[in-house]
Amino acid sequence: MQPKILLTPFYIIAATFIGLGDTFFLAYYQHLGLTPTCAIGGCEIVLNSMYSKFFGIPLSYIGVVYYLYMLALAIVLAYDPFGKGMRFAMLVYATIGLLCSIGYELTQIFVIHAICMYCAISAATTLLLCILAVWHWRSTRTLA
Repeated sequence: MQPKILLTPFYIIAATFIGLGDTFFLAYYQHLGLTPTCAIGGCEIVLNSMYSKFFGIPLSYIGVVYYLYMLALAIVLAYDPFGKGMRFAMLVYATIGLLCSIGYELTQIFVIHAICMYCAISAATTLLLCILAVWHWRSTRTLA
């Protein structure tokens, strides 16, 4: 009997490319010292606020590192989808990313009083990554 091919690591890889595109775009503008235009009008406020940096590092740079690490985890997970350590690492890292995204979205709503659509795209992507990580964990826990 052929081993079952799991597609969740490949879905995770696809989702990380969405996050990378979003955060690379913001990091590029941050590197140039510019603020990208925004369809909903809150990006300028959020991206120029004091909350857009963590210890002087722009959150877009941190997002690029997060998505690159998620991509690396997903590639290893695609190679060995039943490895307990990698499955657990993906689940933990995706959950940490989701908690950070929720915290920053709440900061935008209740402290900054503006919403950045690029940050919302990143938060939605992180939510998708966490859902996919849980899905993968649950679908492989009885098979591993």
